[in-house]
Amino acid sequence: MADVAVAKSWRDELASLVEDSGIRFAGDAIGISTPTFSAPAFEEKRSVFESPATEEVTEEPESFRDQIEGFAKAWGEMLLELLRGCRDVVQQSLLTEESYIVQKTKGPLAEASKRLSVLNEFLPEDRDPVHAWPVIFFVFILAFSALSVKSKQDASGKLVKEMYIHPPSATRILLPDGRHMAYHEIGVPLDRARYSVIAPHGFLSSRLGGIPGVKVSLLEEFGIRLVTYDLPGFGESDPHPERNLNSSALDMQYLADALGVNSKFWVLGYSSGAIHAWAAMKFIPNRVAGVAMFSPFVNPYESSMTKEELTGTWNKWTRKRKLTYYLARRSPKFLDYFYRRTFLSGKHGQIDKYLSLSLGQKDKTLISEPAFEEFWHRDVEESIRQGSTKPFIEEAALQVSNWGFSLVDLQVQEKCSGKGILSWLGYGQVKCELTGFLGPVHIWQGMDDQVVPPQMTDYVARILPRVVVHKLPNEGHFSYLFFCDECHRQMFQTIFGSPQGPLEESTEAPTEDDGEQEAANLDLAAE
Repeated sequence: MADVAVAKSWRDELASLVEDSGIRFAGDAIGISTPTFSAPAFEEKRSVFESPATEEVTEEPESFRDQIEGFAKAWGEMLLELLRGCRDVVQQSLLTEESYIVQKTKGPLAEASKRLSVLNEFLPEDRDPVHAWPVIFFVFILAFSALSVKSKQDASGKLVKEMYIHPPSATRILLPDGRHMAYHEIGVPLDRARYSVIAPHGFLSSRLGGIPGVKVSLLEEFGIRLVTYDLPGFGESDPHPERNLNSSALDMQYLADALGVNSKFWVLGYSSGAIHAWAAMKFIPNRVAGVAMFSPFVNPYESSMTKEELTGTWNKWTRKRKLTYYLARRSPKFLDYFYRRTFLSGKHGQIDKYLSLSLGQKDKTLISEPAFEEFWHRDVEESIRQGSTKPFIEEAALQVSNWGFSLVDLQVQEKCSGKGILSWLGYGQVKCELTGFLGPVHIWQGMDDQVVPPQMTDYVARILPRVVVHKLPNEGHFSYLFFCDECHRQMFQTIFGSPQGPLEESTEAPTEDDGEQEAANLDLAAE
């Protein structure tokens, strides 16, 4: 009986352990049935704690965007907490009654608040001044900013003008090397011209530059044939693969020959166009009767300039202009970036902005006039016709690089040959001749010119004593040459004398000795 009791108690105990106790897990009953001793002893059931092998749970990976959003959100929360902490620190340390700032500003702020409290009368009765005035102040600032932006847009809108490339209209000649050169002439025709004047243009200009605003009637009164041309790569002239100042002088000579100017001609150089006039004086002096220059440019890196001349020149220029000269001398290719953002951007702009010029008051007044603006826009449009920065970079580099000569070489000197022991003993013959440029040179220089400062002309007058300098008080870089009828007349009278009109058909053109005769007359007048 004891054994049966023991066995029964064991079975009862086992049944009590495996029967449904009513315990639930995850909403499902743990189903274990009462075992029987028939095979199988237990019914095999799958545990709820085990996942079937075929139902693997795969978690999707977090995307990069989710990571960035989470990172930004976390940083935003951290920054917000930092600002709150800073605010609490300021409130607890600086804005307390005992703080130094509050003690110093409490009185003045109270006084100002008391005086401004009068403005509260303009507020509605149901508005709290503490809330109303900050809103009014914010709206005022917002409206003022909007009006400022609009006014700037309106002001800039007047200056912004799309560039227009006009149809080709120039007359061209064929040069010996196969290039074409475009030119423009006004005044009297060749067979009646008393004087032929060739004018190379300066930087960001074209054959349309010449003498801005000169009247054809004035040219006819003096019998002048004025010829202007496009430098290589400018306007409608073909580019030159390896141009320098020597090739520039030869181009001028070829142009004169092609146009039938068999005698000597005058050269007019303005601003940076003067470097081509200097080149003509050096490389083709026998073809040049005389030279007239206005604010002539000189290489600012010329070693023969004194310290005062260099300082006076460089101090007149803006930082950007100094940088362009430095790049033109050291790394010209970097100028491509500046040129494409200014005059090659397809939009017009002021000349002082495009060329980084500092102008005097008289020049500022002139460039704001409609006549100047119309001339400037048309000249620039013709200058950039080919849309390439290369000719401009070449021209800028020519201005500040080694010219192949110095202005000292143009000084008139006596050069003798045949000197030696035989000539000293009386058996040899000494032959002397004058070297340098023998023709007359006139320079007009505005004393208020900040583009080509007067110190450059002072340098020229020091090393070329025969040059006649006409100093113009209160005149700038543009104000004398541009659109000034009386100035043009004075210039022609100075270099050509009294007007004699064009030549008669039976009258011969001036001979090649006219330049030397003019120089002789000038020397006699100086004596």
